[in-house]
Formats: sequence, C-alpha cells, structure tokens
Amino acid sequence: MQPTPPFSLSVPSKMTKVVTTLNYLWLSLLLYALNMHVMAFWPGGRSTRFYDFKVQTMRTTKLCNTQDIVTINGMYPGPVVYAQEDDRVIVRLTNESPYNATIHWHGVRQRLSCWSDGPSYITQCPVQPGQTFTYEFTLIQQKGTLFWHAHISWIRGTVHGAIVIYPKTGVPYPFQYPYEEHIIILGEYWLRDLRQLEQAVLASGGGPPPANAFTINGHPGPNYNCSNNDVYKIDVVPGKTYLLRLINAGLNMESFFAIANHKLTIVEADAEYIKPFTTDRVMLGPGQTLNVLVTANQPIGRYSMAMGPYMSARNVPFQNITSIAYFQYLGAMPNSIALPAPLPVFNDNLAVKTVMDGLKSLNPAQIPKRLIKTFSSLLV
Repeated sequence: MQPTPPFSLSVPSKMTKVVTTLNYLWLSLLLYALNMHVMAFWPGGRSTRFYDFKVQTMRTTKLCNTQDIVTINGMYPGPVVYAQEDDRVIVRLTNESPYNATIHWHGVRQRLSCWSDGPSYITQCPVQPGQTFTYEFTLIQQKGTLFWHAHISWIRGTVHGAIVIYPKTGVPYPFQYPYEEHIIILGEYWLRDLRQLEQAVLASGGGPPPANAFTINGHPGPNYNCSNNDVYKIDVVPGKTYLLRLINAGLNMESFFAIANHKLTIVEADAEYIKPFTTDRVMLGPGQTLNVLVTANQPIGRYSMAMGPYMSARNVPFQNITSIAYFQYLGAMPNSIALPAPLPVFNDNLAVKTVMDGLKSLNPAQIPKRLIKTFSSLLV
C-alpha cells in the first residue's frame, strides 16, 4: 500500500490562490487602463444637438390620389438636422409606424460610432414598431450639406431630410457669404406602397418602374396632374446672392437641375469645399449633394427651377416630365408666367462630363513627382 500524500491534489494550494488573485487583479487593471485609453480619445464633441424623430404614417394627396406614406414627424421631406463642425448629435428614433425602420446618416464618417450608421442587418437590427433606438455620433472635421434617409426597404423614398453642418463659430465660408440659404431636395414620388413596389421589383428580376413624378422639396409642380398649386417657391430680393443646398434624395434616378436665365456657381460637393465653378446646370446622382451660389441679377419676374432626368442607359423606361419650382423676385406679379429653364436632353453625357470635370479640390493635391512620371510612362 502506497503512503497517503500529505495534501490532496484536488484542493488548490495557497500559492495557487495567490497567483489566481494576482492574475485577476492584473487583468482588471489592464481592462481599466484600456477603457480609460478609449474614453480619453472618444470624440465628445464641442456641443450636443438633440433631435426627436418619430416614424409615422401620414395621409397625403398628390397627383389626384390620396394615400398613406411613411414620414418622420409627419413631415415630407423630413426635419433638418442642424449642427456645427465637431458637434455631437443625438437622435432618439421612436417607431410609431407599422413597419420596421432605421435611419442612415449619409456621408457622416461615424468615427468610433459605426453602430449608429443605420444600415439594417449590417450595423443594427431594424427598429420594430413600438420600439426606440438612439443614434449618437460626432461630426468630426465635417461641415457642409449631407442628408439622412431610411435604410430599410424603399421607404427612404419619403423618409429623408437634410443635414446642415455649419463651420465652427467665427470660421467664414471660403466663398461669398450669401444673403440667405435654402435647402432644395430633389425626389421621386410613387402612387404605390414603396415596400410592395420593392418586393415586386425584386421578384421580377428587372429594373424599377418609372416614378409617377419628380418632386422639388416634396412638390411635383404644375407639369403634373392636380399639381398647379403643389409648387415650391423661393422669394428672392433683386441683387442678392443665395446659397442653395441641393440634395438628390431620389431612389434611382440621376437628375439635372437648372434655374432659368441664372448661373449656378458650385462651391461645395458632398460636404467638401471646392474651387468655385460656374455652370448653367448641374447633375446629381442619388445621395449626392451640391452647394451652389445664385445671384438674383435678372429683371424682376418669375423663373423656373427645373428638375429632369439623366439616363445614359438604353431601353430603360423613366419619368420624363420635368418637375418645376419657382425662383420668384419680390415685386413680380403673383400669377406671372414663369420663364422656362432649359435642361439637357436626358442622355447628354457631355453636359454631365463638363460639370463633373469642373469639380476641383480647394486644396492642391500633393502627388509625388516620381509617381506622376511612373504613371505617365504606363500610358505611353
């Protein structure tokens, strides 16, 4: 018979307990240090902006038809999110609709806040009916015009709005300060439930059908049925310069935009300042933003602001009726005829290329000369 050992192997020794305790304390201190390190670099923001978004259905009448659409706070387009560079933004989303919903903050860089980006099933689960979700992000080194929209199904067709980020206090625009600013949201409108429309398009395997109308700030304008009074208007003072924040919130279509007899000077693209570039018209793809300066330097009257399609693909059906808004001078007769704004033909690629080629960074690009020489040799 072997002798019984003086201690049981199943019972940890005092030394083992001490080592375990020291390891636990070391791990706790390490986690605390890492947490404090992350908190030290967390972008807190200069000031905090709070917004309360409620997803709601709203009954509306357009194009001779009445239907329910999904909105934020019963507004179409939705409320504007105003902030300054480096501000912290907190948006509490409450879903009072019968559909799932999320909000994507288009163009916000989401540094250390990717869970607030909004794409459903990617960075978050959808916010179900009756539930709430709080988005929180900091606009680090960002200023200009962006926009937000729903990011589940096609309800973003009516659930969208502008994000306006002003420079820090005391920091001027790098262009002429405007007399006024106006937000212009270009959109598409369907006389169908957008969720059902998306499901039908996916089931067909084909492209989407044409929208029933284009809209400017939610208004189709007089070219569409029952829309003579459903028109957006900007009242302008002769001689003053205006900043228009253009946003294409359309689902599918790239769009031209122009104002009759007025030049547009592009000063910002997708929330980045650019060298001023003057043109007769601009083109915006879905999700794109442009800031343009317009001077009211024409005879007193009413001038059309026009939105029309750009479609370079062949044999694809699309809406070809122009949406009209008014750029109306103070002193013009209320019912005066609006001067038309000529738009390029729908497939004018040169008109698009001219505008795109004119977008140049405000800052010089520092490209190594050796890289330029190497790239040039590859082209020969």
